[in-house]
Amino acid sequence: MDRHIPIRLGMVGGGAGAMIGNVHRIAARLDGQFDLVAGALSSTPEKAAASAAQVGIPRSYDDYEAMAKAEAARPDGIQALSICTPNHLHFPVAKAFLARGIHVICDKPMTATLDQARELAEAARASDALFILTHNYSAYPQIRQARAMIARGDLGQIRLVQAEYAQDWLTEDTTSKQAEWRGDPAKAGAGGAIGDIGTHAFQLARFVTGMLPERLAADLSSFVPGRRLDDNAHIMMRYAGGAKGTLWASQVAPGTENGLKLRVYGDKGGLEWAHETPETLWFTPFGKPTQKLRRAGPGSLVEGSRVPPGHPEGYLEGFANLYSEAAAAIRSGQRPDTLPGIKDGLEGLYFIDACIRSNDADAAWVQVMP
Repeated sequence: MDRHIPIRLGMVGGGAGAMIGNVHRIAARLDGQFDLVAGALSSTPEKAAASAAQVGIPRSYDDYEAMAKAEAARPDGIQALSICTPNHLHFPVAKAFLARGIHVICDKPMTATLDQARELAEAARASDALFILTHNYSAYPQIRQARAMIARGDLGQIRLVQAEYAQDWLTEDTTSKQAEWRGDPAKAGAGGAIGDIGTHAFQLARFVTGMLPERLAADLSSFVPGRRLDDNAHIMMRYAGGAKGTLWASQVAPGTENGLKLRVYGDKGGLEWAHETPETLWFTPFGKPTQKLRRAGPGSLVEGSRVPPGHPEGYLEGFANLYSEAAAAIRSGQRPDTLPGIKDGLEGLYFIDACIRSNDADAAWVQVMP
């Protein structure tokens, strides 16, 4: 596949005005690797057509099933699809396009239920197409720096992993469209905060350390009266080899906007990173002064910085890094181990399931993976 010719991209969900749809469109276009040519952007034909016209998509479809069938039959049909829908549609949409050999780039969590995740994993294995999950924080340069340093042994034997993701936008009851579907188990799945942001924190810790917890104990809360899914979670984790971890996910923490943080400590040193200052990774070798490691600065172990140091990179660029890696994988047929996919999606759903099982058993310790 000629790397100079953009990959033809479609989108399901993410109509005009939808935050995540706009993010995916910007990310896909940032490096000129994709050309967005088709979409089923809304649940009604009129809204879908209006959204397609507003964002400049030439082919609009009434629903994803018609789109999958028509695009697979066209000689100039889409080669890849972005899924920007609520969680309950991830599974049927991804399955429909994978079955037709169309690569899928899906927002997280991978599916609404663990059974769907298992079935989608089988569908992906039976398809020649790639499945990519947009855990965009794992594409930040300083997160990949942390991963490389841990793999190199800079922290020694890992002892402690602390991940947190705190927001405040659901502190009060709200009727916004984004809050409505995230609070509906039929659309969001069984997890509230643990599915929406907890899976990000979980995947980030997994990506950086390379470790998957064996057991966890979760205390889930729904602080807002009438809320059907959790809006706060305190989780303890135990890893093979004796390491311990904690994960806090909350959407009812006033004063926090997008407080994703990760701390990892070993017997030789520690690392700390915060999303709201993503250009900096703090490294403290035990018994020595703390080092401030800046993106693309001295000591950098990773490539891929887009702009010179001091010119901030962030959320959109993280998404764009994944889209560019997806394009390279689609063209070459070789997937880098930094590109999240089915394995990450399955682990995320097992994490949600384990949290719910533990909480239902009064925060008992439960196995994460079978």
